[in-house]
Amino acid sequence: MAIIESQLKGKTLQVYWYLLGSANHSAGVREIQRSLHFSSPSVAVHHLGKLQNLGLVTKKGTGEYVLLGDVKVGLLKFFTKVGRFLVPRYLFYSVWLSTMLFTYLLLYGITGSLHNFFALIFGIIGCSVLWLETVRLWREKPF
Repeated sequence: MAIIESQLKGKTLQVYWYLLGSANHSAGVREIQRSLHFSSPSVAVHHLGKLQNLGLVTKKGTGEYVLLGDVKVGLLKFFTKVGRFLVPRYLFYSVWLSTMLFTYLLLYGITGSLHNFFALIFGIIGCSVLWLETVRLWREKPF
């Protein structure tokens, strides 16, 4: 696993990320080159070869590369797949806590009690931290 983590970075990670997000987890060299804006198809072939050596993809007879497995190393540990999309795991917690805070406000409103004041402060701080982490992870994604 340490070898995969050390090799799965930069453009190789971009190619892996692209294959994770593709509909059937397969793509051709030209498709990857165009989608990731590589300078030539040989750049895509080089990074696909690295993924093939790591045992993460295989090449079909048609020339397409197919993703064999899903590894959770490095930045990928913080993302989960929803349909075709990889989203930060914190997104679910952010939505959940924001919904809870909004529901609390609807049910109890803002009154002058000390209990409500602290509940709102902790809810707002928790939501802020989770949303900031979600946005930070989203910005760190490979492309």
